[in-house]
Amino acid sequence: MWRALSFYVFASILALFALVPFFWMISTSLKSKGALFIIPIQWLPEQVSFEGYTKIFTLFPFARAIFNSAFVSVASTSITLLSALMAAYVFAKLEFKGREVLFALFLATMMVPGQVTTIPVFLVLKNLGLVNSFTGLLLPSIFNPFAIFMLRQFMKTVHSDFMDAAFMDGASHAGVFRRIMLPLSMPIIATLAVITFMGVWNDYFWPLVILSDREKMTLPLALSQLSGQYANEYNTLMAGSLISMAPIILMYIFAQRYFKSGLQLGGIK
Repeated sequence: MWRALSFYVFASILALFALVPFFWMISTSLKSKGALFIIPIQWLPEQVSFEGYTKIFTLFPFARAIFNSAFVSVASTSITLLSALMAAYVFAKLEFKGREVLFALFLATMMVPGQVTTIPVFLVLKNLGLVNSFTGLLLPSIFNPFAIFMLRQFMKTVHSDFMDAAFMDGASHAGVFRRIMLPLSMPIIATLAVITFMGVWNDYFWPLVILSDREKMTLPLALSQLSGQYANEYNTLMAGSLISMAPIILMYIFAQRYFKSGLQLGGIK
């Protein structure tokens, strides 16, 4: 009992320390510019001000950046899941010569850092005329070996009797995939959807390489420009950072119950 109590007390203290920067961000975003430099620091502002939130939308195309990030994140997540689901079904349930070798090559690509392939991929997209476009930004989402691996590991646990019964009823592979594999894979699909969405929403490097038009920039790029133009206006910077974090926090709150079961079903323990 005392050991468990000590553990929870220690964990609570660590959690409070971890939340201190987050509380400071909230407090700073609700201060006026003049109240930022008051010493000692006011954790609870004497006068709440929404100056930072107002300025970020009036002096900067922040709403457009939010829309761009939402569109890119949803589209990239959908493309990743669709392509990974089909590839995982092939690797898990279809017998063909060289399947394991090909899958091993897929897994080997996970050991190659993304920065190594950035220049070749950029040159290919440039030759196709897809630089500075959402199409070029989304096209690499088709190939995601991590998603394929997780889905394949789960689909291998689905008993073949389900497929045999469907084939006896006249179903094709497309029917089995749509009516059996997809419904049974919903926990791992939900987990991957959250992981992929969070990764794309927070991605800075790839949009920086592909996009050059200010009207097409995503939220991380907007925050980067914001920190350059308004480097001394911490309330504006913190307001933008909190707005960018809100969708991720909400998504995790509603989907956190899928993480444990989804990761275990995917074979990562």
